[in-house]
Amino acid sequence: MHKVFASASALEAAVGQSLGSTDWLVIEQERVNQFAEATGDHQWIHVDPQRAKTGPFGGTIAHGYLTLALVNYFLPQLMQVENLQMGVNYGCDRVRFPSPVKVGARVRGTGEITGVEAMANGAVQVVVRVSIEVEGSERPGCVVDTISRYTFNSAV
Repeated sequence: MHKVFASASALEAAVGQSLGSTDWLVIEQERVNQFAEATGDHQWIHVDPQRAKTGPFGGTIAHGYLTLALVNYFLPQLMQVENLQMGVNYGCDRVRFPSPVKVGARVRGTGEITGVEAMANGAVQVVVRVSIEVEGSERPGCVVDTISRYTFNSAV
């Protein structure tokens, strides 16, 4: 279940606290193939299961950037920001891919708000560290610090 925030002060109070974890998602070959089509990255370690069996990972793996893109899938499951005039994705810092994500693996997102900074225009900038855990692996498939900016509605 996601955590809900309705104000800048609620976000500030949550710095350093876990947002919990999402449900598991199975990484299927079809998803990897669709990502390859969308990006033009058809490297055999992603899209050729037969050849990949004898490769360094023993099978096909998800693209690193597909794993990163799943942050957008998991983040709304971890947290929801309400009472917004506007919210925008500002970017990412410190993207890492510590472990490959094999096709057939189950992954989930975990999160923690690591920083909240007031902006000049009354908005707040929020940094959330999201880790894409791979079931059975000690190391995550991806760790990224996401940056979002939120402008809240004025109190009435």
